[in-house]
Amino acid sequence: MSTYQTDEEQVEALKKWWKEHGKSIIAGAVVGLSLVLGWQGWERYDRGQAEQAAGYYSEFSNTVRSGQAAQAAEQGDRLIKQFGDSAYASFAALELARLAYDEGRFDQARERLQWVADHSVDAALAQLGRLRLGQLLLDQGELDAARGVVDAADKGSYVASFAELRGDIAVAAGDNAAAAAAYQEALAADAENADLVRMKLADTGHAPAL
Repeated sequence: MSTYQTDEEQVEALKKWWKEHGKSIIAGAVVGLSLVLGWQGWERYDRGQAEQAAGYYSEFSNTVRSGQAAQAAEQGDRLIKQFGDSAYASFAALELARLAYDEGRFDQARERLQWVADHSVDAALAQLGRLRLGQLLLDQGELDAARGVVDAADKGSYVASFAELRGDIAVAAGDNAAAAAAYQEALAADAENADLVRMKLADTGHAPAL
């Protein structure tokens, strides 16, 4: 199983994050307008910081798309350093991890993903970082470490994905019974790629493909 299955994964993660949090962000801004002037001043500063972080992330994304990996790394590091308490920093770190992975710099990819897991201000993005870290460890054959990441994760909205990953780890360890149970759990939790999970389940010899 590859840590990065599609080029659109980062965009889909951003869309998912905005869908889950966009309304609350807007609502928070509206509430801020009704508070005392001191809080309004902070709100303006905070909003300005968010806009600046968004601008940096847009610049970073454009550089990534242009294929300038070295410059993208510099811009991403700047964003993470200056706006580490923003979701944009997490998205930049996730993208830098993907770039490192694609170039075979697996240790660096692991460090980026660990940063997201440990420092993301958004719980869903932190879990996404852990999920990809577990997938990377599996790709590298570090089964115990991958299992540890999965077991310690607060699955949140990624319950099905973590269950599928647990099944993949079990397959790699030669435990088809445990793998089948994990894949069944993933299907029960509405796995996004249910057909693929059913194929994996069938390959364990414990259930037919549907």
